[in-house]
Amino acid sequence: MENIDWSDLSFGYMKTDYNVRCYYRDGKWGELEVCSSDVINIHMAATCLHYGQESFEGLKVFKGKDGKARVFRMDENAKRMQSSSRGIMMAELPVEKFEEAVRKVVKLNERFIPPYESGAALYVRPLMLGLGAQVGVKPATEYLFMIFVTPVGPYFKGGFKPSDVCIMREYDRAAPCGTGTIKVGGNYAASLVAGEKAHSKGYAAVLYLDPREKKYLDECGPANFFGIRGNSYITPKSNSILPSITNKSLMQLAESMGMTVERRPVPVEELATFDEAAECGTAAVIAPIARIDDLDENKSYVFSKNGKPGPVCEKLYNKLRAIQYGDEPDPYGWVTVIE
Repeated sequence: MENIDWSDLSFGYMKTDYNVRCYYRDGKWGELEVCSSDVINIHMAATCLHYGQESFEGLKVFKGKDGKARVFRMDENAKRMQSSSRGIMMAELPVEKFEEAVRKVVKLNERFIPPYESGAALYVRPLMLGLGAQVGVKPATEYLFMIFVTPVGPYFKGGFKPSDVCIMREYDRAAPCGTGTIKVGGNYAASLVAGEKAHSKGYAAVLYLDPREKKYLDECGPANFFGIRGNSYITPKSNSILPSITNKSLMQLAESMGMTVERRPVPVEELATFDEAAECGTAAVIAPIARIDDLDENKSYVFSKNGKPGPVCEKLYNKLRAIQYGDEPDPYGWVTVIE
């Protein structure tokens, strides 16, 4: 442990001491099991391998100035995982069992929680897999829920600094009325080609347009998008966008700051009217956008000319982080102290 440079961690996997597992068999969930192996043994005909019965979540634990470990809105992650289970016919894990597992795995790996002000956090990754062997296209009868943790640094190497993104109309992230609103691996697999193409051109992410008409803003890479215009916080609404817990939190903070919050279809042309733009999610919190290049229309929308985040993004970012670390009061009941 003494060899870990907490301030220089990547957003990657580091082996920790334990993970927690729970099996669904014979129509019910079993007890939580503690495991030190980071390997899963599954049947070669498991539905997660063939028919995509797999979902996952992501949340973070932060160590405060007082030395206490705090987890952010884990009940929302539990409910979103239930939504994913309904979307692809998997067993629903009770919220209480999810929260019990989070507390257990964090306590077991307490020594891996990065210290306060290191810029790092303990990333918590719950996942669920269809284990039952099936050859026909049907849901499994057995499931595995598990959580592992790993200390991580910032999602983007530059940290809280603006980056460039691009619009490419030849790719869709998810289909209308498909799996875009739930957190399943297939959505992310479908974004890899476009994402790598964007990276090769020097962009941090792809800002997708709606898959039906290519007229409205959708998700930005693996994150939600929002724009700031005057005193308004504007974020897209569609039936192919994952409901981000971070975005939900930022909307509440914006309202408490006296801003008007608009969650609605956002035409791509409206980008020209925004003062600031950003993507948001658990991994990055807020990733400000410097410029959006519409590669098909040969247009650019510039939001940062000095390489710095806009004032509203910075205020929202600092406010949310202060609540997560326990530096400011939590009037919303978002934070749970792990004791």
